[in-house]
Amino acid sequence: MLHAFRNLFLGHAPRWYKLTIIAFLLLNPLVLWLGGQYGATVAAWLILLQFIFTLAMALKCYPLQPGGLLALEAVLLGLTHPDSVYQHTLTAFPIILLLIFMVAGIYFLKEMLVFCFTKLLLNVRSNLLLAFLFCLVPAVLAAFLDALTVLAVIITVAMGFYEVYHKVASGKSHHDPHDSSADDHVGELHRSDLDAFRAVLRGLLMHAGAGTVLGGVMTPVGQPQNVLVAEQAGWNFLEFFSQVAPVALPVFVVGIATCVLIEHMKWFGYGTRLPDAVRHVLEAYDQQQQAHRTQRDVAIIVVQAITALILVVALAFHLASVGLIGLLVIVLATAFTGVTEEHRLGKAFEAALPFTALIVVFFVIVAQIHDQHLFEPVVGWALHQSGEVRAAIFYLASGLLSAVSDNVFVATIYITEVKAAFLEGTITAPEFGRLAVAINTGTNIPSIATPNGQAALLFLLTSAVAPLIRLSYGRMVWMALPYTVTLTLSGLWAVLYLL
Repeated sequence: MLHAFRNLFLGHAPRWYKLTIIAFLLLNPLVLWLGGQYGATVAAWLILLQFIFTLAMALKCYPLQPGGLLALEAVLLGLTHPDSVYQHTLTAFPIILLLIFMVAGIYFLKEMLVFCFTKLLLNVRSNLLLAFLFCLVPAVLAAFLDALTVLAVIITVAMGFYEVYHKVASGKSHHDPHDSSADDHVGELHRSDLDAFRAVLRGLLMHAGAGTVLGGVMTPVGQPQNVLVAEQAGWNFLEFFSQVAPVALPVFVVGIATCVLIEHMKWFGYGTRLPDAVRHVLEAYDQQQQAHRTQRDVAIIVVQAITALILVVALAFHLASVGLIGLLVIVLATAFTGVTEEHRLGKAFEAALPFTALIVVFFVIVAQIHDQHLFEPVVGWALHQSGEVRAAIFYLASGLLSAVSDNVFVATIYITEVKAAFLEGTITAPEFGRLAVAINTGTNIPSIATPNGQAALLFLLTSAVAPLIRLSYGRMVWMALPYTVTLTLSGLWAVLYLL
């Protein structure tokens, strides 16, 4: 029986990983009880770092279970309270709605998206131009949509590409049932091409992720924390853009230049050429799809295209909460394409709901950070600085904290404190505007360093496509490194000299 329980704990995770999680769970209460007056602070920091470890090991075990155990322990040890967790979850309810409905809505636009991006992938022969477009297009879309929504689109497309080639490489036809996670049936002749294709998809997805950062920082709808900053500053869409532009536009140019450079130089895992064999398979699939495309198939693509246009307009003019617009997409894209069976609707939610549960677990850690005042020393120190460097300090401090926690949470803390200082007369209106921009850009740009720094990148890490293309936490950090350095430094320069 003991052996059975040991095997059941965290399922197929490696034995060393299971022992590590058990060691974490045993260590934390000891630190709390033996640490005296600093015990709670040290234990809270340990649980934060341990949670980040579970994210880093996402390919060994989905972070929901080990992270959930750590979060439960934080509550049981009194480092946070269920009411505090509920309040943070309630504050982030628009993000939860976005994950539940928007990601599922994108699923019902899959045929149209795969059709469009297949044309792009097959018609653009230059690796450099393809990388440029996969960075530029998500950047433009993220300025009007939500970064997570945009990356969900790219993930859906990448998943479609991968499944098409993997099925052929396994010796099956396009209509055969197939498990894309198993390479057992992939022939030896296809293995090197499959590895190269994985590298291509990793590069394109990371370029797209960087693109969502470049565009998402520019407008109130680009990232969830942007809405918060805009509300506190009283800026509408155009005012927000004009205020952020002195920092966001130079960073945008540097980001695109970084994309082109690392792709051309083949640094940090980029620059892999799409194998001819893979291109031929995708072209054959595209031709087969065209040959067998019926009027019904064309009608489905047209409906999905119209729905996508409605989505863009609704998000651009912020007609409703992003999640509710996602629900609108589900209704339109299913009602007019004949998707009415419950099991077909349910499949669309499979990708989003585990990540939604993980996000709520993450809010337990965020609540712990708030209740134990882990970041307050940094916030207080930054507020007491003076002169031109204050904005730069806020930019760097908010970026660093966002990279290890949650950018929405960090933005909430910083903008609330700065708004309070402005209302008390400690800082002037122009200084408040500068600090608001510094906080917005800080929580958007340097946080690209880690997947947990950006909800969109965390979604990519925990998506179904990540293990298929071997995109681990460490590899994401490595591939994001050139963007982290160039974007952070160019943003800092802009905050110092242009803001």
